[in-house]
Amino acid sequence: MIQLRMPSSLPRIAAVAASIALLASCSDAKNQTPAAKTDSAAPAMSMSMSPVKIPAGAVFTEADVRFMQGMIAHHAQAIYMSRLASGHGANAHLLKFAQKIDQSQIVEIRLMQAWLRRNGQDAPDTSSWHSMQMPGMLTADQLKQLDAAKGPEFDRQFLVLMIQHHNGALKMVTDLFATPQAAQDVDVSVFANDVQTVQTAEIGTMQQMLGNL
Repeated sequence: MIQLRMPSSLPRIAAVAASIALLASCSDAKNQTPAAKTDSAAPAMSMSMSPVKIPAGAVFTEADVRFMQGMIAHHAQAIYMSRLASGHGANAHLLKFAQKIDQSQIVEIRLMQAWLRRNGQDAPDTSSWHSMQMPGMLTADQLKQLDAAKGPEFDRQFLVLMIQHHNGALKMVTDLFATPQAAQDVDVSVFANDVQTVQTAEIGTMQQMLGNL
């Protein structure tokens, strides 16, 4: 069973706007391990999440906070999926791609947690994917199906399911930008745009990899 622990050695990152630039300097994040098994389909939002309180004069909105909280859970499940590759006979190209997702999304989780804490909001940990179901996230049955696959069949399922997962992240960004007054905070806006750019490009890469299987 794969575990997900966030590293204590990473420095506190103060700005979401630096996310993409920091990826290369945070390669030590690969020492982390992802969250444990899923037992059942999760509810739409963790019931333990505190109500969002927006201070007077704040630029950010409840939609911004919920986006960051939900994307932490979303990223954590992607990390779990990526960590399966090394033990399921994935080919070298897919394994390298999965490691890239693992390393980059760990850094982004730390960025989102830092933003939430800095703004006085609950910052979910990486186990939150067990209790939050965001767009595109895999169901318990899909996770079992992926975990049971080996070799080329794992490669195929991983790519199909990670494309689904990435498309869910893109929907989260679209929904955020469609919400009145949301994404006015510069850190949230930059981060959401980065998610859209990076994950759109990765979907293209995965579609090409699927065609080459």
